[in-house]
Amino acid sequence: METEQLVSLYNKYCNQIYRLALSYTCSPQDAEDIVQSVFLKLYEKNPKLDKEKEKAWLTQVTVNCCKDLLKSYWRRNKKDFDSISESQLTYMTEEESELFLAVMNLPLKYRIVVHLHYYEGYSFKEISKFLKISTSAVSMRLYRSRELLREQLKEE
Repeated sequence: METEQLVSLYNKYCNQIYRLALSYTCSPQDAEDIVQSVFLKLYEKNPKLDKEKEKAWLTQVTVNCCKDLLKSYWRRNKKDFDSISESQLTYMTEEESELFLAVMNLPLKYRIVVHLHYYEGYSFKEISKFLKISTSAVSMRLYRSRELLREQLKEE
């Protein structure tokens, strides 16, 4: 893969990959590491991607990298996870940051589905392929996550 092409893909998809990794890991540092890993894999593997499949390939690799990180021995035994504070979300309005933090407080299986559907715009079918679950499971997780968010935001 040529350097210009890699830089172009990085500029185009870096923020989306970072947000997805952040929603999985809840750690800005881990999310940055995952972005680096994803683009390193893109450079090393040099897949022949069509324009319309670039985002899907990068999303799938990001999901896999996140799952690998969360399965690691160190991560499973780490007691004090880095949490995201509102001060780190300076690029968002107060309402957006409040909603984002509420989403980040959801359990992982709900949080990732919400992120992929609402923040990245993927359909139920695409999410089911990424996460290797049925489309009805995606639908149910979205329903349950909306209920959890409704309760959480009502309390605040």
